[in-house]
Amino acid sequence: MKKYIPGESRAQRKQRKTIEKLKKQEQSWKLSKVKNSTTVVTSVDKTSNNPIAFVLGNGVSRNNIDITLLQSYGKVYACNAIYRTSYPDYLIAVDTKMMKEIIQSGYHQTNTVYTNPNRFTREFDNINLFNPNLGWSSGPSALNLASTHGYSTIYILGFDYQGIGDNNGLVNNLYSGTENYKGSNDRATYFGNWSRQTGICIKKYPKIKYIRVVENENSFVPDNITNIENLKHITKQNFINNLSK
Repeated sequence: MKKYIPGESRAQRKQRKTIEKLKKQEQSWKLSKVKNSTTVVTSVDKTSNNPIAFVLGNGVSRNNIDITLLQSYGKVYACNAIYRTSYPDYLIAVDTKMMKEIIQSGYHQTNTVYTNPNRFTREFDNINLFNPNLGWSSGPSALNLASTHGYSTIYILGFDYQGIGDNNGLVNNLYSGTENYKGSNDRATYFGNWSRQTGICIKKYPKIKYIRVVENENSFVPDNITNIENLKHITKQNFINNLSK
């Protein structure tokens, strides 16, 4: 029987039905976990004994970086659709559409996921809600989370900011053209808020050494993250060479 709530708008009804559907799936996942004793839920680390962490955005400059290799050196904090092919130690997603995709996949049941608190995300178990909620984009939110976990050095990869193609006009994202992302021929997203939030985070933690990995020596550096004492930029090749030593 269809359920009607007086005064409920069409958008509110759609949101309610989505939550109800996903919560039914969540209940089935919980039952399967009881039957399958080999399933393990990742715990949330408050601090880390490893002094190094890696924070991954989804800019094309991090293409071909082996995440499992990074995890042999330290914890990996990554964003959004990376969960489709990899298992970072911490997955951060703040877009509601992406969170619906993640929840529908069941990924949050066996992996650590962080997001902003809102009417939708509060409905589900096994999701960590940012407190306080900074209202930042996924990449800077991931960087800020890592910065609270006790690392001395944090490498930043895939924070490209600038678009690609002619006049840097096209969207710069490894997942462009896939579900919940812009098309590969769409215009680049304005990066000002991302770079501003990155700069705020880095300046907030002056004792942490931040190293941003860029494609090459001519890669773009936004004005507001230049000349920050505890941030430096190295090329992708130098980063790979250092890891292999």
